[in-house]
Amino acid sequence: MALDIKPTRSELLKLKKQIKLARSGHSLLKKKRDGLILEFFELMKKAKTARSELTAAYIGAEEHMNLARVMHTDLRLASLAFAVTQQPQVEVETKNIMGVRVPKITGTKISKTLVERNLGMASSTPVIDKAMSSYEKVVEGVLRVAEVETAIKRLLKEIEKTKRRVNALEFSRIPAMEEIRKFIGLRLEEMDRENVFRLKRIKGKS
Repeated sequence: MALDIKPTRSELLKLKKQIKLARSGHSLLKKKRDGLILEFFELMKKAKTARSELTAAYIGAEEHMNLARVMHTDLRLASLAFAVTQQPQVEVETKNIMGVRVPKITGTKISKTLVERNLGMASSTPVIDKAMSSYEKVVEGVLRVAEVETAIKRLLKEIEKTKRRVNALEFSRIPAMEEIRKFIGLRLEEMDRENVFRLKRIKGKS
């Protein structure tokens, strides 16, 4: 690589600026990597909590549904389910975590009242209502888990990408530029000595 470099002072100044810029970029990337890692572990904590809450909600919903099936027929439960016409709405937006776009998932009309479910007071019972509300909580839990786990995957991908860039600068690009800088510096010193020697010879002949 050094053979392609012109050993001039302007080239040396240019290279020093590039090294300074590379070191600055390396420092910023390291800070970004460290920040992303902290965010990643925070999300992991949230994911663990969200998964636990979802599991608990699902177990509770299954218990309430089994009780409803014991007290009522499957046919009645199915007919009540079909009577619910108001569908939940899910909106997916994005938010920024240290330059990484991650999803922000919100749901509306997931937890419903008896009126919103379009069930008459005579059709439903407290047991059926509890089973329905329990499964609505499961849906809300699924949305929370989907949001946080998708964010984790995107952060992890960005962390790996940033780590590769940090390593490339730290172990490849910056050391290579430093070697070239040393080469140019030594070559310029050698040229200076040659010029001094040449001038002494000229003065000696005059």
